[in-house]
Amino acid sequence: MPASASPATQEGPLAGLRVIDFTHFLAGPVATMILADGGAEVIKIEDAARGDAFRHFLPPDERLGGEGVPFLWCNRNKKSVALDLKSDAGREIALALVKDADVVVENFSGKVMARLGLGWETLSALNPRLIYCAISAYGREGEFADRLGFDPVTQAESGFMSLNGYADRDGVRTGSSVMDISTGMMASNAVLSAVIARSRTGRGQRVEVALYDTAITMTGYVTLQNLFNDWQPRRVGNGSADTVPTGVFQASDGPFFMVCASTVIFQRVFRDVAGRSDIADDDELKRPAGRMAQQQRLIDILSELFASDTRANWLVRLQQAGVPAGAVRTVAEALRSPETKARGLVTQLPHPTAGTVPNVAFPMRFMGTPAPLPVAAPTLGQHTRDVLRELLGYDEDRLDEASRAGAFGGSAELRS
Repeated sequence: MPASASPATQEGPLAGLRVIDFTHFLAGPVATMILADGGAEVIKIEDAARGDAFRHFLPPDERLGGEGVPFLWCNRNKKSVALDLKSDAGREIALALVKDADVVVENFSGKVMARLGLGWETLSALNPRLIYCAISAYGREGEFADRLGFDPVTQAESGFMSLNGYADRDGVRTGSSVMDISTGMMASNAVLSAVIARSRTGRGQRVEVALYDTAITMTGYVTLQNLFNDWQPRRVGNGSADTVPTGVFQASDGPFFMVCASTVIFQRVFRDVAGRSDIADDDELKRPAGRMAQQQRLIDILSELFASDTRANWLVRLQQAGVPAGAVRTVAEALRSPETKARGLVTQLPHPTAGTVPNVAFPMRFMGTPAPLPVAAPTLGQHTRDVLRELLGYDEDRLDEASRAGAFGGSAELRS
């Protein structure tokens, strides 16, 4: 069922799970967004002065009050509470919120949380059932614990970059922040694993996910190829080091990508699409090693053939033959494609300043406990007043007192 069709009353599979989110920028917010998309209550604690630094990432948009568009991408379904965590009053509120929470997620560098009085030892003593997820670049212990790390750096260091690009030039990073995103996915899995463990033991625990560790995992099965045989794959651009013919082919009006991951698919391409049974039934070419040995010949035959007709026609024929293939699209083309429309992946969400904003839907579908209707990323401090009232029982006098004590930053005005 498309995300836009979910009834507003649905709570989602994680309903009842409360997450206090101290994360910023990308890997951490992706992790907590996944939890929020599943129906968890995620309370995002932001710096009262500037908020999450990702609010200021390019490009800015006046409909968002000059904040950056990317912030919307990984902060939907969250409540924003703006606090000055360096003030005693702000820290007191944070501790009160954690006391009855299920999960804390943070991705500060080094020992920032401990210096703020919000480290694992303090919070677990306050709430023994708490699951505390720490996301870092190189782990929180050992000789690299204080080292800063960023997605493209770990792509380079992990060997991931060495796998991408062409043999005659340096390896290239991916355009998408795949290490941040995959680390966020790992972190959400770690949190949910700990939630299940708590259901057995009754106690919380600290879990940790590091960007570098995830980057090593993301290099895939080549890690075992190297550890077993000291094998280093060569860069093959859009081709494949393992299967032939796989890669980008040019039709008369545009490129498409085709994968021949098995002998059966190879035979479908040459017998059913190319009309070359002599190649499909060649005993030598039925062997993967035989195809690799004649890689350029096979690619040249198909390149000449595919250039003779349109991409749309070839994709129909390949699909009918059971060959996996698809058009090479820009992001704009992908977002407006028939597949994207059929899956209901692009939606519109109400927004307090912009009216509505576009959204890319949560990719998980739950038949028994469908995810709730998504809510746009919050403005800075949008839910401060409501959260403190509902969860901590603050009345107006208590809110004003906290504001005067500096809990909400230098301004006496309390965001609501």
